[in-house]
Amino acid sequence: MKSFRTRTMIHASPDAIWSALTDAADYPRWNPTVTKVEGDIVSGGTIKVFATISPDRAFPVKVSRFEPGRVMEWSSGMPLGLFKGVRTFTITPEGEGVAFEMEEVFSGLLEPLIGRTIPDLQPEFEKFAAALKAEVEG
Repeated sequence: MKSFRTRTMIHASPDAIWSALTDAADYPRWNPTVTKVEGDIVSGGTIKVFATISPDRAFPVKVSRFEPGRVMEWSSGMPLGLFKGVRTFTITPEGEGVAFEMEEVFSGLLEPLIGRTIPDLQPEFEKFAAALKAEVEG
């Protein structure tokens, strides 16, 4: 399975991080990897994410897990589980700060084939985490 992951320590409250992660309209202002998010980031909601890595394409995702201040998952894919991507955002208080983790895992019967066409998202993940940190530490 192809996957990408980043982790950073942030000196801000879990609520501040959660607020930034769930404010769809504000993503383009602070996040250099996202040009637009359409829709509301709410439990069970569907949003469209427009990313700099593929600017002419909308990535429709479902907010499949939503535990305020803790965990959020965005999922998308093909019918019958042929191919699926799940991006998980995790916020965990640790000592004087908060550990922020973002991971995306691709799976399904067609993952070995489709996975080869997915570009290296690691630099984008690192930029996302650094921008979130800068935004909420302000």
